[in-house]
Amino acid sequence: MVMNKTILHIDLDTFYVSVERLLNRELQNKPLLVGGTGDRGVVAACSYETRGYGVHSGMPMRMARELCPEAFVIRGNAGTYSKHSDVVTEIIKEYVPLFEKSSIDEFYADLTGMDRFFGSYKYASELRNRIIKETGLPISFGLSCNKVVSKVATNEAKPNNRLKIDYGLEKPFLAPLSVKKIPMVGDKTYQVLRNLGLRQIKTIQEMPVDVMQRVLGANGKVIWKRANGIDNTPVIPFSERKSISTERTFDRDTIDVVKLKGILIAMTENLAYQLRRGDKLTACIAVKIRYSDFNTYSKQMRIPYTSADHILIPKILGLFKTLYNKRLLVRLVGIRFSYLVSGNYQINLFEDTEEILNLYHAMDHIRKRYGDKSVIRASGMDAKTIGRMHNPFNGMPPVVLAHRKQ
Repeated sequence: MVMNKTILHIDLDTFYVSVERLLNRELQNKPLLVGGTGDRGVVAACSYETRGYGVHSGMPMRMARELCPEAFVIRGNAGTYSKHSDVVTEIIKEYVPLFEKSSIDEFYADLTGMDRFFGSYKYASELRNRIIKETGLPISFGLSCNKVVSKVATNEAKPNNRLKIDYGLEKPFLAPLSVKKIPMVGDKTYQVLRNLGLRQIKTIQEMPVDVMQRVLGANGKVIWKRANGIDNTPVIPFSERKSISTERTFDRDTIDVVKLKGILIAMTENLAYQLRRGDKLTACIAVKIRYSDFNTYSKQMRIPYTSADHILIPKILGLFKTLYNKRLLVRLVGIRFSYLVSGNYQINLFEDTEEILNLYHAMDHIRKRYGDKSVIRASGMDAKTIGRMHNPFNGMPPVVLAHRKQ
């Protein structure tokens, strides 16, 4: 007999806003925008009080202020949010043997079989109560037989509530909801579905799957399955050691510090792109140096979650500076990013402007089309053969980004 899965989805409601309200109680129940505070900044998070004005995350701060002029605007602090996220992670780790940290403020847990002993809904409720008590953060959860339905249930439970979808009731639960509530349906896909007259999930449930495939390709089949409450995606065990890395061994040992820094910059830039391509963020970086005598040294540091080159590069160079011994020839250098989680925001929305956001999207689009090294910084031009780096764009010259003084 196959046991039905019991999957819990946990979401820290308006996480950045909630943390700011913990730090300043006077912000409770007031409209609040978190993000870049300048006119060219971007909204990283917004309170429920602002959403009725049409404000949403990712929009220009200037526009958000125009829509909701009475809102308080706060520059976010990624380090503060990372610390609060780590506290919640430790509580969940103590309660649940198998859980996945899907982003800085979202978690999945596999509670299959726990009904025999505790009752999974009761157990999830106790976990939620403990997180609220120990952190002061509002939290919502959804409980069902799979990740997709649980995530939708969480969104329907918000704010600061809980919802269980009993086995066999997935389709009736989803049917009356907007197609935009289906995970992976973004603005463009939503517009395509709207143009086809598809507004409620029920309509997709009643369509043949091959029709969805003809319209949206492979994604059409995935959306159809999710609309019908079908999802076999497993909970991926959380591991702080999950990492990506790259290193370079030189043909000839070197003390050329300009060359070494250029290679480290190119490595960092490439790994940061790998993060963004996989919608990941890193919270721990490390640099490794092996000298000509084969002695190897490494140093790591915890950082706020990010995947932005211009944030990671200075930190990598800082670690290199503390490790580098100018009197010794270097045989190998390497970089590792660990403590990876899925990231809702690919770069730092608390510090960056619309122009930087657009630049990253444009560069990553070029890299995706023409290869990882089709856009590079001028300082990394000498890094021709680095682990993970390849040049598949058939001889096209790379776009070079020169450093520009502000």
